[in-house]
Amino acid sequence: MTHDPRYPIGPFVPPATVTLEDVARWIDEIKRLPAAFRAAVEPLTDTQLDTPYRPGGWTVRQLVHHVPDSHLNSYIRFKWTLTEDRPTIKAYDEKLWAALPDSRDTPVAVSLALLESLHARWVVLLRSLTPADREREFIHSETGRALSLNITLALYAWHGRHHLAHITSLVERQGW
Repeated sequence: MTHDPRYPIGPFVPPATVTLEDVARWIDEIKRLPAAFRAAVEPLTDTQLDTPYRPGGWTVRQLVHHVPDSHLNSYIRFKWTLTEDRPTIKAYDEKLWAALPDSRDTPVAVSLALLESLHARWVVLLRSLTPADREREFIHSETGRALSLNITLALYAWHGRHHLAHITSLVERQGW
């Protein structure tokens, strides 16, 4: 854990090597994330949900809506990468998405249900991948860099923990 509220579990560091144990752990983290998010936010009031996790940061509500937005994009990237040869994926502006009315005003239960359904499908896909499948790459349109599905899997396991820690750290700091 770090003291920087932007990175409560530290920034993402791509693994130098990926083992089958790593892959299994990351898939399990993705499987468990929806329940952990639900447990973290269901006790919160609307006022608490509309509290930024740090000064200048997104509200808890925006975080809850951001995670399925982001993970939907990743799920689609996995499918493109598995069905096309090194596709160039489209990036999106997560800050602008988080500012849209659906991210500001929708009850969190909607995105919690979406996250549960999405992760149920994603886990089935992830568990079906061979080592060769996980080495497949896509090109990120903003950076021009190639990313393997192995590294992307590690990134999104971290991403879920990262945003969950934003919420749980805020709850702890506020004594909710």
